[in-house]
Amino acid sequence: MKNVKTLLALICLIIGIISSAQTILDKESKQPIPDAEVTVGNASAITDENGNFSLDIKEEDEIIISAENYPVVKTSLKKFENGIYYLSAHFVELENIVITPNRWANQLSDSPNKVISISTQEIELPNPQTVADLLNEKTEVFVQKSQLGGGSPMIRGFSTNRVLISVDGVRMNNAIFRSGNLQNVIALDANALQSVEVMLGPGSLLYGSDAIGGVMGFYTLTPQFSTQDKFMANGSLMTRYSTANNEKTAHAHFNLAGRKFSSLTSFSFSDFDDLKMGTHGPEEYLRNHYVIRENGEDIQVDNEDPRKQVGSGYEQYNVMQKFRYKPNSSWDLNYGFHYSTTSDVPRYDRLIRYRNENLRSAEWYYGPQTWMMNHFSVEHKAEKGFYNDVKLNLAHQFFEESRHDRNFGNEERTDQTEKVNVYSANLDFLKFINSKNTLYYGIETLFNKVNSTGKITDIVDGNQEEFSSRYPDGATWNSYAAYISYEFKPIEKITIQGGLRYNYVSSLSKFNSQFYDFPFTEAKIETGALTGNIGLNYHPTKKTELRAVFSTGFRAPNIDDIGKIFDSEPGAVVIPNPDLEHEYVYNGEIGMSQKLGNFAKLDVSVFYTDLKNALVRRDFTLNGQDSIVYAGEMSRVQAIQNAAKAYAYGVEVSLEFYFTQKLMMKNSVNYQKGKEELDNGDEAPLRHIAPLLVKSGITYQTKKFRTELYMMYNGEISNADLAPSEQEKDYMYAIDENGNPYSPSWYTLNLKGIYDVNSSLSISAGWENMTNERYRPYSSGIVAAGSNLILAVRFDF
Repeated sequence: MKNVKTLLALICLIIGIISSAQTILDKESKQPIPDAEVTVGNASAITDENGNFSLDIKEEDEIIISAENYPVVKTSLKKFENGIYYLSAHFVELENIVITPNRWANQLSDSPNKVISISTQEIELPNPQTVADLLNEKTEVFVQKSQLGGGSPMIRGFSTNRVLISVDGVRMNNAIFRSGNLQNVIALDANALQSVEVMLGPGSLLYGSDAIGGVMGFYTLTPQFSTQDKFMANGSLMTRYSTANNEKTAHAHFNLAGRKFSSLTSFSFSDFDDLKMGTHGPEEYLRNHYVIRENGEDIQVDNEDPRKQVGSGYEQYNVMQKFRYKPNSSWDLNYGFHYSTTSDVPRYDRLIRYRNENLRSAEWYYGPQTWMMNHFSVEHKAEKGFYNDVKLNLAHQFFEESRHDRNFGNEERTDQTEKVNVYSANLDFLKFINSKNTLYYGIETLFNKVNSTGKITDIVDGNQEEFSSRYPDGATWNSYAAYISYEFKPIEKITIQGGLRYNYVSSLSKFNSQFYDFPFTEAKIETGALTGNIGLNYHPTKKTELRAVFSTGFRAPNIDDIGKIFDSEPGAVVIPNPDLEHEYVYNGEIGMSQKLGNFAKLDVSVFYTDLKNALVRRDFTLNGQDSIVYAGEMSRVQAIQNAAKAYAYGVEVSLEFYFTQKLMMKNSVNYQKGKEELDNGDEAPLRHIAPLLVKSGITYQTKKFRTELYMMYNGEISNADLAPSEQEKDYMYAIDENGNPYSPSWYTLNLKGIYDVNSSLSISAGWENMTNERYRPYSSGIVAAGSNLILAVRFDF
């Protein structure tokens, strides 16, 4: 009897260890990690100040661990060492990083897609001024800037309305996302981001239209709960200064929480002066003149400092408020309010164009770019039924932007304003059939309404008269979709994923013939597309990962394609075209990740993308005329048309060396090429193909100090490799020995560092472009910053 009691006591002790004595520690410092969320099935727990949590866990259970400043991991009980799991923010690993290409947490090692993940630490170290600058730290993403207040990401040869932006799972692309360069990504606050994930290649299965080149997922700070019965309050204050544009940024966020309810408030403000370019580089980039208005006249004056890009500064404001309520482990309710606006933003590339000996424009600026989102989400977990997890996302977004331009010597300014309201609903389901089979499915609806107005303003007497709007006022663009995706793991080493989505899109635009005699009164487009993917992820060994995926995507014509009227370039005007169909893309990709011992990791991806029925801008006619008068200038007529085929291919390579837990070296290369078919059957370079991109850097990290010294290199794009539309923009490019525009190669050396004075206070500093190079990234209007010193102070409480 005594032996039986002893045995029972031993069993109870073992059960107690498994169910209540787990601990989460930092792998490097061996210190506890408090406030980490641990989820097992429908149950979850938060670690206390000692890193401890209590949950009933079985050997076969999947455990998900999420903690601030660490990648989310998916693991099992066998990975615990004597009840302890060690989290690491930076050591070599082929598994355990969780991404969300299917809207649910998943292991990177299960995904056939190439995904770039940017953690909180990777956001803090570069200390970017904007989200566009943050993306530009990755060679897989190239960022074009028409002006300082901008940033248009290019991914695998595609950009603007062919790449998709999502914020906390909500699609940001709206009905007027244009085919030219697009600056909406700066509406997001880089100081309020928790993580960023960029899925390369088509993402139409989950996100529908526009997700041709890739999906950029931005995840903002999440309200945290108190781990004790008492009320918790914490937050962070940050201020930053940069010399190249006299940047002054202030940020604060506060988290107020109980065990079940929490609130997070975030504010940011940035003031950017005119940007100063570097010393060593092409003289064509210098800002030799600018325009002032004096005594009722436009006057062109000499710039005392041609390196100073007069007419580039602006201000930006961001506010975010989130509430979270979690009554139990089954329900999680979230509400988020996002608001972003700017001052007037000078369109710098339009301010440097000359006509004869004089600057063409006296004014060209965007009015305040405003974005607002109300987002409500509900998540429910269930043990039985047709789902184990379901999420409902409801959102309303409001966009406002305007364009204002006036020619030199002209007293009349053209003003066009656009407002877009977007309503969206997503219902996503997750069902664990068994340990080998997982089902994802859902539905989505989107409703867009565009309001657009135009006017001519006399800047002397203030009188206004109606003018053609950029888009048909009252136009609508709606989308309805359903998808299903399946994941099958026949054995632990193999994951197979595949799915289908059907998307139906309808739009209606009614045209006003007051200013132009269009041969049509409306454009009504109804189109549908079936897209899907099939992918394989195979781990022949613990150190090797092989992946392959074939996917399709589409983009339905939006209001910008169908109904836009604007001056695309000097002497050209784009008019509406109601006869458009959707474009469709086929993509194939293979990749490999190889862990070399415990000190290195190699990752290689090769892709080929084929775009059919491509929507491109081509010469057109209006009532038989190939030219019309627009804004007082005779301009050749153009329109968006299904007039081309295009393809892109490339290779992405990264090689990381981990010499010690403190010292590492990271290298990455992105090489891509692409062509599009012209009207005469010839091929021309694809406009949004990025130059050769290389980044190489050494990072050193201790418990209190992190630093990185790195080099960025962009290859040359010769005149022959410039797209025809870019060859016409000689005002933006350097001039080669034959007198033709081209984009020279360039490099920068950069040094960044963060020092934690104590648990609350940290100081970060950086020196960008240490050799003071003068360079203009490909297709950009503004020249990049010269030597730039950055200093920031952060206080956490």
